[in-house]
Amino acid sequence: MTNTTIPAGDAHPYLRAATAGIRHHTRQSAGTLGHADRVHLDVLHSHLTGLHLLMDQLAETTRPLYPAAGRHIAAAHLRLWQAATSLHEAFHTLPATESSTDAGCRPDRLPEGPPVLTICQRQLASGHAIRRKTTPADHGPRPARTA
Repeated sequence: MTNTTIPAGDAHPYLRAATAGIRHHTRQSAGTLGHADRVHLDVLHSHLTGLHLLMDQLAETTRPLYPAAGRHIAAAHLRLWQAATSLHEAFHTLPATESSTDAGCRPDRLPEGPPVLTICQRQLASGHAIRRKTTPADHGPRPARTA
């Protein structure tokens, strides 16, 4: 791992701090982490969906000026969504804890009502965003068919 220094006046201090936090967590938990739990996967999913949103914005602003780079960023955007989807699926295959209020991606069925933000809601929101970008049917009304 390379040791990088943050230049003075860095335009991306929060992103660098998040990356440093993940590196620190990885180093501190090396060999002692054990198996994944729902809380850990939920936090990782939150991080990936945040990166997903950032990559979406970067792809949109980069593509007009640098089309080739924009396409590569868009590909990374799609892969982040795929990674988040896999984490979401892993989350639901782990056993629920006693304090868990997970209702199998159905937060509307919780007795206290839907929570403000859950892993399922994040996944649905990121799925909607990626489909909006990649599915032609979602880009407006379909042209009338001619016989």
